[in-house]
Amino acid sequence: MRDNFSNQSALYAQYRPTYPSELFEYIAGFVENRNTAWDCGTGNGQSAAVLSKYFKKVIATDISSKQIDNAEKAPNIFYSVQPSENTNIESNSVDLVTVAQAIHWFNFENFYAEVKRVATRNAFIAVWMYSLLRIDEPVDQIINEYHFNFLGNYWDNERKYVDDEYKNIPFPFEKINTPQFFIEKQWSLMELEGYLNTWSALQKYIAANASNPVPDLINSIKPHWGTEAKRKIIFPIHLLLGAIK
Repeated sequence: MRDNFSNQSALYAQYRPTYPSELFEYIAGFVENRNTAWDCGTGNGQSAAVLSKYFKKVIATDISSKQIDNAEKAPNIFYSVQPSENTNIESNSVDLVTVAQAIHWFNFENFYAEVKRVATRNAFIAVWMYSLLRIDEPVDQIINEYHFNFLGNYWDNERKYVDDEYKNIPFPFEKINTPQFFIEKQWSLMELEGYLNTWSALQKYIAANASNPVPDLINSIKPHWGTEAKRKIIFPIHLLLGAIK
């Protein structure tokens, strides 16, 4: 698994969108015993912080120490730097495994073996991601062009799973049909710029070209932004939920 987010970990903590409470309420509703949750690829702990309200203990792991340094803290969250496929988590101890916006970076076979090792008898796994943001047609076209064409060659191959909305992610569990969830935010143009600066492909572009194209991108969006200080931003969420047998 590659570490694509340590360099922009502070930006990531500040500008990455947070997930709706309805998503966690829905997932937790399936879990009978809420003793321990494992948030794998926790990043800055967005999911771990919410899970800590539902579970007695949350184990939150990531390969980036810088991400964890910027993570939200709580007395029952236990952060550690560990790879997803090989942890020191006790066998048969986890009631829910979650992976938010990260499983496409994992070795699926090895990670799922680890999931089955640590899971309790009635455990569940929830994996989700959000796809490209939506604002309105003119702005969406500009961002789509930037994402798929301008930065196209700078995305890692694993990004295809996100672009496919996780429809082609291997998921060897008893799958549950789930409703559609959305992230909705009110963002200023500055907040949109901050978010765009967190993209991993952008970091690769900057390293290769010694320049940041985001300010020019924002300038191209400005004429279409309108007079409102903040606009509604929508991220569709795509959830895989399954019982671990």
